[in-house]
Amino acid sequence: MPREEHPGCDFPIPTTSTTFAKAETFWSPKYIQHSAHIEPGREGLFNLIKSIPATLKYEPGLIVAEGDFVILHGRFSGMGLPVNWIAADILRIENGILVEHWDVIQDEATKEQSKSKLPMFGSSFPVYAKQENTMR
Repeated sequence: MPREEHPGCDFPIPTTSTTFAKAETFWSPKYIQHSAHIEPGREGLFNLIKSIPATLKYEPGLIVAEGDFVILHGRFSGMGLPVNWIAADILRIENGILVEHWDVIQDEATKEQSKSKLPMFGSSFPVYAKQENTMR
């Protein structure tokens, strides 16, 4: 599925100048970015999106909303990292426009790594390829 198409999501993931222009209508020009992984403002977010691989996959999980705040719990995979990320994204929305963002990101644990023995996301644990030990 192209990154622009996300069932149940009104916010397109921009991939072309046309969709970036459309996406600008969903993010405030004064957008505040609190993430340590993303440069400030709306341009920082768009620069990140321009740099991510086409293999990126986001799986939404729990979504909670109260007042102007929305929290999304989800999994990011296919980013070229050795492990998936489990994230809680916190958004502040005013009049249908994203104005502020925070996130909490954690590497997704395997069953062997999990003290609770419960998956961090969904109903199953990830299986990662064995990493070669390059330290000699």
